[in-house]
Amino acid sequence: MSGKRPRAITTTSPCPCGLDKSYSDCCARAHLGTTSPATAELLMRSRFSAFAVGDADYLLRTWHPSTRPATLDVDDGTRWTRLEVLGSTGGGVLHREGTVEFRAHYIYGGRTAELRENSAFRREDGLWTYLDAVT
Repeated sequence: MSGKRPRAITTTSPCPCGLDKSYSDCCARAHLGTTSPATAELLMRSRFSAFAVGDADYLLRTWHPSTRPATLDVDDGTRWTRLEVLGSTGGGVLHREGTVEFRAHYIYGGRTAELRENSAFRREDGLWTYLDAVT
């Protein structure tokens, strides 16, 4: 698959998103297109996993068309290590919009760091998409 680089994550590895499932039983299904996340939180988790495995194609496919960049380079030097979901509003199976606040831990240049964001999501044609960071 274009945009994918090999990582230490295998189909039997714990899913990077933090749910208690293997990668193949969790986010890999969304990355391969065999299922779509049912909630904004599940989409956010699958996007974190896409960063962890280097799947830029999935990140672009799940980005809302109004804010999606033309291309996306997933940084080889960043290793995403852990995700914490801090809270959410809306974003359920009956909602059209929602937000998910999270803390993503990573290692870059041998140093640990974190990214904290409150992300906005919108359902388009029945599929959740990432809209943008809420400011």
